[in-house]
Amino acid sequence: MTKLPAQKFTAEIADLFLAAGDDFISASVPELELSFEGIVGDHHAGLTRKSGGREPWYKRGTEMRNERQVSLLSVEEVAIIAERLDVEQIDAGRIGANMLVQGLPQFSQVPPRTQIFFPSGAVLRIDGYNAPCKIAGAALQADYEAREDIELGFVKAAEELRGLVAWVERPGIVRQGDEIKVRVWPQQLYNQRV
Repeated sequence: MTKLPAQKFTAEIADLFLAAGDDFISASVPELELSFEGIVGDHHAGLTRKSGGREPWYKRGTEMRNERQVSLLSVEEVAIIAERLDVEQIDAGRIGANMLVQGLPQFSQVPPRTQIFFPSGAVLRIDGYNAPCKIAGAALQADYEAREDIELGFVKAAEELRGLVAWVERPGIVRQGDEIKVRVWPQQLYNQRV
């Protein structure tokens, strides 16, 4: 079995976003308040959520733990998605970002269980990769009305670059420009076929 030791990194919060409306589209804000329910006032806040297409093992609408309280993307990966779509830039809020991280290579590959520590004492726990969907692509399509290929093209362009989802392990305030400390736990790569 392949074993990897614990790792520690630092990065920066380049931008923060709040989805204060009835959907996931978010707008840039200078700070966010994190509670055990997620981002205070955000569309995805809550200790629980209803299952959907991402959980085919449950009947749609089943109440379950909300492990998707916070959506994180990276500046570098959003730039690659924009390049793949042949657009100048992508507003991360259009695809539901809450936090835009800068300076952590291969951000979307950060493994589950990783912790992100903020100067205020707030801590996020990574649940895992946030696979791209055509709903986010449709929201992005609205910025490029002349391009009918964006909605479905986003799914392919964002493959392995869509960022991560997390839940709040410890409440606190998060601010634009915060330096974050990232702790990746020791890993053993599981492969039953070995």
